[in-house]
Amino acid sequence: MVAWIISRLVVLIFGTLYPAYSSYKAVKSKDIKEYVKWMMYWIIFALFTTAETFTDIFLCWFPFYYELKIAFVAWLLSPYTKGSSLLYRKFVHPTLSSKEKEIDDCLVQAKDRSYDALVHFGKRGLNVAATAAVMAASKVVGFFPFVSSLDLREGQGQGALSERLRSFSMQDLSTIRGDSAPAPSGSPPPGPGRASSKHGQPKMSRSASESAGSSGTA
Repeated sequence: MVAWIISRLVVLIFGTLYPAYSSYKAVKSKDIKEYVKWMMYWIIFALFTTAETFTDIFLCWFPFYYELKIAFVAWLLSPYTKGSSLLYRKFVHPTLSSKEKEIDDCLVQAKDRSYDALVHFGKRGLNVAATAAVMAASKVVGFFPFVSSLDLREGQGQGALSERLRSFSMQDLSTIRGDSAPAPSGSPPPGPGRASSKHGQPKMSRSASESAGSSGTA
């Protein structure tokens, strides 16, 4: 873990930032020799970064792997060894020179295919977006009649409920008024006297029947 951290720091600082600043100085000073030197370095470093992506996965278990990476970056940058210039002149330049036409043809074909694929997928994306927009608009347009009908139904329901409550309130008021109304002046108030009159009627009819019976026997 420590070796991995140290190797990443070395590659970042000495393999990327320092050459970038040196390339800036070469461009600013317009020194062709320095410019060519750092261009060769960047080509080698690009190939090293590409290879590093795979070697970090499959060769990280190798003993002293990260230490070898640090030593390789130092060898590329050293003004004594001139590793980047050596690799470029011995291997990279002859290989690219022999395969340059094939690489250019592949790049042109890839550019055309990528452009066609970009146009094709762009058209499909626009069609999908337009279809989604039309569907969303249709849903929104269909939602407004539902909301209006729902509002009408809610208004009718609220009107019926208010009428029902009003009828109940009027009925309750009439009931309360009927219970609290005074009795008419001609009718006797309920009380013990009325109850005694009810009890007195059978007695009077019984005495009348007895007197009628006695007169008949006489």
